[in-house]
Amino acid sequence: MASHNKKIIIITAPSGAGKTSITHFLLEKYPQLAFSISAATRSPRGNEVDGKDYYFMKVEDFQQKIQKGEFVEWEMVYEGKYYGTLKKELDRLWKENKCPLLDIDVKGAIHVQTQYPQSVLSIFIEPPSVRELARRLASRGTETEESLQTRVNKAEYEMSFSHHFHHVIVNDDLGEACEEAEKLITAFLAK
Repeated sequence: MASHNKKIIIITAPSGAGKTSITHFLLEKYPQLAFSISAATRSPRGNEVDGKDYYFMKVEDFQQKIQKGEFVEWEMVYEGKYYGTLKKELDRLWKENKCPLLDIDVKGAIHVQTQYPQSVLSIFIEPPSVRELARRLASRGTETEESLQTRVNKAEYEMSFSHHFHHVIVNDDLGEACEEAEKLITAFLAK
């Protein structure tokens, strides 16, 4: 288990709410933060790099690590697509005297909070509306009509869990959402 000096910051949100943009902003602003690289069984997208954006692995390898208890949290986020946070990733960042910043799915975030209740700051990023979220996802140009509807349905479900987190930031304006996150992080790191 984590000691009190081993802090964790969790940014979670439905897909398309802006958590990745806010995460990048925070990582640039705070050198003491480090991105916790998640494991994933999906293929890399665009310019994603193994060991930088994700630890890309085969489903069988991921399932083996589940059986060995090597994850702090893991979920099958979409059918056949696993994501998770490896224990050794948190240990690696703590050894570097960094505070891990986890950009993870809602259920995984709840799970990490229960394991490290005294060490976590959790922030839920909420879109201004489901309609706006659908517009953002569609504008990426990476979704089929079916996958877009699946993501929107999942987002509505995930938004029902926002009360499980320490803070909720509505991302209507990215600059304001980043400022709000910055204030929360500053106070948390000063503790």
